[in-house]
Amino acid sequence: MACVTKKRGKWAVDFYDHHGKRRLKVLPKGSTKAQARKMLREIEKQVERRTFIPNAKVPLFSKVAKQWLKYKKPNLRASTWSVCEGHTRNHFGELDDLKVNLINTARVEKFITDRQLEGMNILTLRKVLVTFNQIMAYAVRHGYTHYNPLRDAERPRGQGSVEDKPIKIMTPDEINAFLDAVDDPKYNMLFRLAIMSGARQGELLGLKWSGIDWINNQINIQRTFNNQAWYAPKSKTSIRKIDIGPSTMTALKRWRLQCPVSDLNLVFPNEAGQPINHDNMINRYFVKGLRCGVGNHQVSRFAAHLRQPFD
Repeated sequence: MACVTKKRGKWAVDFYDHHGKRRLKVLPKGSTKAQARKMLREIEKQVERRTFIPNAKVPLFSKVAKQWLKYKKPNLRASTWSVCEGHTRNHFGELDDLKVNLINTARVEKFITDRQLEGMNILTLRKVLVTFNQIMAYAVRHGYTHYNPLRDAERPRGQGSVEDKPIKIMTPDEINAFLDAVDDPKYNMLFRLAIMSGARQGELLGLKWSGIDWINNQINIQRTFNNQAWYAPKSKTSIRKIDIGPSTMTALKRWRLQCPVSDLNLVFPNEAGQPINHDNMINRYFVKGLRCGVGNHQVSRFAAHLRQPFD
C-alpha cells in the first residue's frame, strides 16, 4: 500500500508501480509532509493510468526530439522535415538537457517570452511552437510524461507585426508598370500568369505544357516543385483547373513559340531544361521589376512577400 514516510530526515513516497515493483521517491531536503502527500496523489494517478515512469528512465528532451524526427521523416516532405530539424537544432538548446517530464506550462511560457524578447519574428515563433507541441505530444504518447504543457500555454500574439496589418497588394496601374519593367519574356510570362491565375509559386515552376488546356482556356495544376524536388499537391483540392483570360492565353501562346524545348516539357525551364532557380528569379527579376515598375520607395510595401511572391 502506498504511503508517505520519512527516510533519513527527508519525506518520501513509498509505493508499488503498475508493474508491481516497489519504489521509493525521496523529496528534497526541506520539503513538507503536505508536499509529499501531493506527490503521492499524483503518483497514484499515474499508476492507475499506467503512465508512471521512473525518473531515471525519463529521456532528455533532446533525445525525444531526435526520436520524433526519425518517426516523422517518412511522412513529411523533405523540405518540411528540414524545417523541423532546423527547429530542433537551433531553438531548443535551453531544453535539450532537461528531462522531458520536467517541462511544464510555466517553462513553455518562459520559452515563448524569451524568444519574443530576443526579437524572434512572430511567424517564426509560431512555427517553432508547432514543432515543440508535436514533440511533447509524441512524449505523451510514448509515456515519457503524462501531459503536454503546450496545450495550456498562452500563445504569442503579434504587436503591430506584419501579419496583423492589412495585406498590401499592387494596384492595376502598378501591376502594368511592374510587368512592363520585366523585359525578359520568360519571367514576364511567369509573373503575368502568377498574377492572373493566383497559382502558387511551386505550382507554376512545375507547370508543363501538357497542363495547358488551349481549348477551354485553363491551366491544370497537378504537381508542384519546391526545394529541388517534385511533389504531388498537398490536398485533393489543390489538384484543380484554373480559368485564364483571353489576353493571358494569347501571351502564353506567344511564349510557347519562344520557349526552348526541354525534356521535362516545362512551361518555364532554365537553360538546362530544369525548373528555374527560385533565388535567381527573385533577386534578378522580381525585385528588379518592382523597383523599375513601381519605384524603389514602394518596394518595402511588398517586402514581406519577396521571398515567396506567389505563395
